[in-house]
Parts: sequence; C-alpha cells; structure tokens
Amino acid sequence: MSDNTARDKKIYTVSEITRDISQLLEGAFSRVWVEGEVSNFILHTSGHCYLSLKDAESVIACVIFKGSASKLKFTIENGMSLVCSGRIGIYNKRGQYQLYINKAEPRGIGSLQLAFTQLKERLFKEGLFSSADKKPLPYLPEAIGIVTSPTGAAIHDMLDIIDRRFSNMRVTLFPVKVQGEGAASEIVEGIETFNRLKNVDLIIIGRGGGSLEDLWAFNEEPVARAIYASEIPLVSAVGHEIDYTIADFVADLRAPTPSAAAELTVRKKDDILKQIDNLRQRLKQALQGRADILKKHLDGIMKRYAFRQPQFLVEQYQQRLDEQQRSLSQSLAYLISIKREKAQSISGRLKALNPTAILSRGYSITMAYPRGDIIKDASLAKKGSRIRTKLAKGEIISTVEN
Repeated sequence: MSDNTARDKKIYTVSEITRDISQLLEGAFSRVWVEGEVSNFILHTSGHCYLSLKDAESVIACVIFKGSASKLKFTIENGMSLVCSGRIGIYNKRGQYQLYINKAEPRGIGSLQLAFTQLKERLFKEGLFSSADKKPLPYLPEAIGIVTSPTGAAIHDMLDIIDRRFSNMRVTLFPVKVQGEGAASEIVEGIETFNRLKNVDLIIIGRGGGSLEDLWAFNEEPVARAIYASEIPLVSAVGHEIDYTIADFVADLRAPTPSAAAELTVRKKDDILKQIDNLRQRLKQALQGRADILKKHLDGIMKRYAFRQPQFLVEQYQQRLDEQQRSLSQSLAYLISIKREKAQSISGRLKALNPTAILSRGYSITMAYPRGDIIKDASLAKKGSRIRTKLAKGEIISTVEN
C-alpha cells in the first residue's frame, strides 16, 4: 500500500469506532420497547440490576440502574416475561451493545398486582398471617386510635358511627397521607406512635375505596411489619368489601370498610345497658332463689329435736363424755399394768443373767493379772504368776504357789 493510499483511508482507534457505533445506536434506538424472558438476573450490592432478555433465537444484555430499579414495585425473577422500555447503547469496555432499561412491566399482569402477589407469598411463608399470633379485640375499648387521612370520608364515617353507638368513647386521630409518596412511612409512624404512648386500647388503620394504586400504601412491606409488631390490637379497614390489601392479612381483624370497622369494634351503649340490666335481674333472681333454699334448709334444722331441747342434748353429750373418760382411764390403767408386769419379767431375766448376781451366792471370777483374761482352766495359771479374783464385794490379787 502506497503512502498516498494510506493517507486516503480513515483509520479508527477502538475507542473511536466504539463511540461512533454507540452514537448511531443511541440515535436510532433512543426509546424502544423490548419483550423477552429474564435470565441471568443479578441484583448487585450497588443496587443496580443486571440481566438478559431472550427469546427462542437471540439474547440481549440489559442493565437497570439503581434509580430506575428502586421504582419497580415487583421483584424481577429468572423465567419471568417482561416488557421493558429503554435505550440501546454500547458498554465501551467490552464493546458490547445492551439495553439500558428505565421501565419494566411483567407480561400479562400489572406490576402492582405481581408485587402484591410476591409480597403476600413471602410474608405468608414468614408466618405474618398466622391466626395464632392474632390478638383478641377488647370487649369495650376505653380509647381508640385511628390512623387515616383527616380529610377523607372514612374518618367522618367512623366518627359518626362511633358517636352514635357510644357517645363518650375517646377517639384519637393520627393524621396521615393514605396514598402517594411517603404515605406508607406515615402510616408506620402512626402505628408505632400509638404503641409507644400506649394511650389507646385499639388501633384502626384504613381509608376509603380506590384503585390498586390508590390503596398501595397498605400493601407496602414496612406497613405489614409495623402491624405485625404492634402490641395493641389492630383492625385494618381499607377500601370496599371486595378490596384486599396486605394489611388486611396481617391485622388482627379485617373490616370490609371503615364504617364496618367502627361497628365491629364499638358496641352500642344501649345494648350494653340492656345487657347489664338483664344480668342484674338474673343475679337478683338467682340470689333470691338461693336465699329461699337456705331459709328452707334452716327452717328444717330449727325443727329438729336438738334445737327444740338443746339443754337435754348437751347433758346427753356430757354424760357420754364422762363415760368415755372413765373408759379411757381404765384402759390406760390396764395397759400400764401389763407393761409393768412385762418390764418386771424382763428385769428378772436380766438379773439371772447378770454375772454379779452369781457372785453374791459365793462364787468368784478369776482373771490373769494385769491383762484381765478370764481363767477357766487351772493349768493356765502358772506357778509364780499373779491373778485377780473378783468377789461379790471387792477383789483379791494373789500369787500362784501351786
């Protein structure tokens, strides 16, 4: 190749050609929608997500940076079918083109619905829905804490019903946003505040109806965990009867509507007063019936012979007591006599066996001196040895001559 030919050709560096290709791709594919099956999904510690989208014939590498990933309501899993929006660009270090995703939706199901299902399954496996952990509601709470919007229809409906059913019930409102950014954290704060202050016996959280997106604050995991951790019984009253949220499954009681929550937790004062009056009447009748039975029993006792002639009965018992005392004295005297005779018999036998008693009849006991061995045979007493002879009174020490 001549120098002129070389000068006529454009020679790129690797970085230059990569940059130009990137500009071409990003210009042609600055906003595309791509559908495919997720594989090789990785959630990096940085918060960025790396994955591949594939179909039957091809694969494309994808990246979801932390800012976009944090906005996803659901968790991406391998095998999931996604429809993604983003731009095509080049990763310069490898010279590899990839899809930079800024939005993703599960194919065939909304992202919120998928997120709801995923969180529900996970919390169920952790045991947050267990009926064994659900606390009973107080029969008649002295104070109720409500966590909801101060301007919504839900709070007005609940307050009207509570006032109508039990007019002097104490109600404390913790005002929160019930949808939109920050709503979940405010609901959590309301639950935790009531638990910290312990100034209510029951907590109601809720809002009126709306779309799944409107109700989403009550599907957030922090709200579910705050409900589960609450030491105060908690009622979830979110949306309409057909609406179910994660909060409903974790709460100690799910009310189909906010109005129903007020009716389920607050009894009618008139009904309670009627019940008290009924119990009072039943108690009065029971006590009167018991008193009549005892009076009848007492009348029967008073008619007995002992109460008609009490002095005679006492004299009878006094006489029986004297007889028992005489019988006891005789028995004791006889027992003492038997024991004394037995003791004398034993004493006589002991005296007969006592060697000193034999000595008193003229016998003696000869023993070697000074060892004290008893001598039973004369051959054991050697000539010149000393012996000791025990008599009935005193002892003799002597020397053997023969």
